[in-house]
Amino acid sequence: MKVKASLGLLVLMLVLLAGCSSLNSLTTGGASGDTAAAGESRFPENPNANLDFDTGNLNEIWLAGGCFWGVEAYMARVYGVYDVTSGYANGKTENPSYEDVTRKNTGHAETVHVRYDPERIDLEKLLSHYFMIIDPTLLNQQGNDRGEQYRTGVYYKNEADRAVIEKVIANEAPKYDDPIVTEVEPLKQYYLAEEYHQDYLEKNPNGYCHVEFDSLEDQDVPALIDPARYPKPSDEVLKEKLTTAQYQVTQKNDTETAYSNEYWDNYEPGIYVDVATGEPLFSSADKYDSNCGWPSFTKPIEPEVVTEHKDTSFNMTRVEVRSRSGDSHLGHVFEDGPKDKGGLRYCINSSSILFIPQAEMEEKGYGYLKGLL
Repeated sequence: MKVKASLGLLVLMLVLLAGCSSLNSLTTGGASGDTAAAGESRFPENPNANLDFDTGNLNEIWLAGGCFWGVEAYMARVYGVYDVTSGYANGKTENPSYEDVTRKNTGHAETVHVRYDPERIDLEKLLSHYFMIIDPTLLNQQGNDRGEQYRTGVYYKNEADRAVIEKVIANEAPKYDDPIVTEVEPLKQYYLAEEYHQDYLEKNPNGYCHVEFDSLEDQDVPALIDPARYPKPSDEVLKEKLTTAQYQVTQKNDTETAYSNEYWDNYEPGIYVDVATGEPLFSSADKYDSNCGWPSFTKPIEPEVVTEHKDTSFNMTRVEVRSRSGDSHLGHVFEDGPKDKGGLRYCINSSSILFIPQAEMEEKGYGYLKGLL
């Protein structure tokens, strides 16, 4: 009993010395954490996951906002952000370790490096998200964490960014009774944190996080696929463009024979588009073998690209799916799909879709969807 009591006291002392972000490491086994639930994140989906970025046209900013685990996970989910890393900024020593920063008074702030697409989000809007997750009036503390390393700060390399930062802070100031103490400084140095800190909450979804993610629900995320790019041709054009089987299936609601269609066993990387309009519908990343003899997918590229309709034909009650722009009959959706992928099975006629191999996506105007694969 005395041994257990002494161990508990030691743990408590370490927590008090190291800050609350260390509490998760002490209670979940350090960096390894709870990796079993990595696919069951309690955080919102990342709207940037399937976007294609021009990495030669990115801007960057460095943000300190308390424990970098939560700040990294949040900022990565702001639309238009390409990449976020965790590190240590604007301290007094070179190449500090986590141990140095938390216990040796190096003066570094736990900071995230945000690289973003200025054509999708500007710095002012990006910073407005940042200020939603911090209390800028608190000095050297955020959430349950205390210490100089948990101060708030915005660090920049481009001098033109300072005016934008100061404008945002001026707009934020009236929201608080106390003065804003978030420091605004040129970036002096930034050292990448240890690997186990990178994407920490993606690897440890039950890990410590002082950040609220609710504000991401209202962000304006444009549709990935614009239906205006894929208008439906006239019936006369469709009759010339499509084969007899394609026309009968898409326009007359026919169904092709199982195991005797083009794509039921195709698993090459690429996308599947509406054969009538070219509108992207499904990705090979979501295709699986359902043993039904038709192409099967767990989901469309975007929910909006397919529409659902009650089908009572053949004395059955089913849910028909049709393409959004072309109103092509595609097939049906059933609730017997893989449970770990949402439980749906989109059973699609090969004659309704056209496969675009990954190697041809750029050439055929689908390069913006390469991130899906």
